[in-house]
Amino acid sequence: MSEPLELQGADRDEGTVVLNMGPSHPSTHGVLRLVLDVDGEVVTRCRADIGFLHRGFEKIAENKTWTQFITWTDRMDYLAPVSNNVAWALAVEKLLGIEVPERARVLRVLLCEMARVSAHLLWLGTHALDLGAATVFFYTFQQREILYDLYERLTGARFTTSTVRIGGMARDIPEGWLDDVRAFADQVTKVIDECDRLLTRNRIWLGRTQDVGIISREDAIAWGCTGPVLRGSGVEWDVRKAQPYLDYDQYDFEIPVGTVGDVYDRYLVRMEEMRQSVRIIRQAIERMPDGPLNADAPKVVLPPKEKVLTSMEALIHHFIIVTEGFHPPEGEVYHAIEAPKGELGFYIVSDGGPSAYRCRIRPAAFVNLQVIEKIAVGQMIPDVVGIIGSLDPVMGEVDR
Repeated sequence: MSEPLELQGADRDEGTVVLNMGPSHPSTHGVLRLVLDVDGEVVTRCRADIGFLHRGFEKIAENKTWTQFITWTDRMDYLAPVSNNVAWALAVEKLLGIEVPERARVLRVLLCEMARVSAHLLWLGTHALDLGAATVFFYTFQQREILYDLYERLTGARFTTSTVRIGGMARDIPEGWLDDVRAFADQVTKVIDECDRLLTRNRIWLGRTQDVGIISREDAIAWGCTGPVLRGSGVEWDVRKAQPYLDYDQYDFEIPVGTVGDVYDRYLVRMEEMRQSVRIIRQAIERMPDGPLNADAPKVVLPPKEKVLTSMEALIHHFIIVTEGFHPPEGEVYHAIEAPKGELGFYIVSDGGPSAYRCRIRPAAFVNLQVIEKIAVGQMIPDVVGIIGSLDPVMGEVDR
């Protein structure tokens, strides 16, 4: 067994002190522990200690049916559960070789962008609070409450929605829901602009974020960063544009990128991403078509309730899918989406059984977090707080 992190590095300079930040420190955004070697106020070494949640999602995926695992994906990046649902569903649908109807594709896009706005609003509120700007927190959480109400009306749940299904969606849009989403898009844009006015040119905010935690373009690529962390370093890479899924290539939106790669650039990128997500939300509302919500795949998709009550064939399909699950062909696939934290991908291997033979999750938050061990060195202790917030880790995804 290796020695504890705080005992490692016995060759540290005389006068260096070991400082534990977390796992219950409010700025670590979950059970993250950083072991810092500090010389006065300057960090000379940083090691991230993770694994406090002990979740084992990948092994769980191998012991649950393809549909049952949807509820577990909710609990990875629990700030954007719908994105996780969609990523898993797309991977399994790729394995099955089925494509969902256009109405389901548009609704998935709409929900994923709502999830991106929701996750970034929480990031903005907590990140600002960490650095002393309390007012922004109340603005952003007020908007998130509206989003939770919209989710509840559509899915029946506010937080872990589990609304996506293999082959489509669990339920259709309630009457008047799209109008309320459109009203939210108008309102949240004003709140984003107000937060922009409060922070972007604020001298204190600039002092806490500019030239802090710089990730060069080369380092961002070498460490495997994705999402706003990668784009903040000037790399124009977005899975929605580079490897389009759900007809994202038919939507008009821009990819914001930074120039320096510091905490401030990552802040600016996420602020603009929220505006671009609102832009996509409006387009999705306008193009929402009529038609079926689920694919015509009776051995995969549960039949409508009225058919179960009137058709013996539908009843049999319903019984088999619920009790045994479905059996995709043997093979292996990888599918990724642009989640709020970055590239979220599922690599799954099927042996033809009702659950994955092997599952490997590519979590954006886990990969992005590792770079903190490099960029925290040479920074002041309070700057580590800003760096953690700019990386936006969610420990449910890190400790998957």
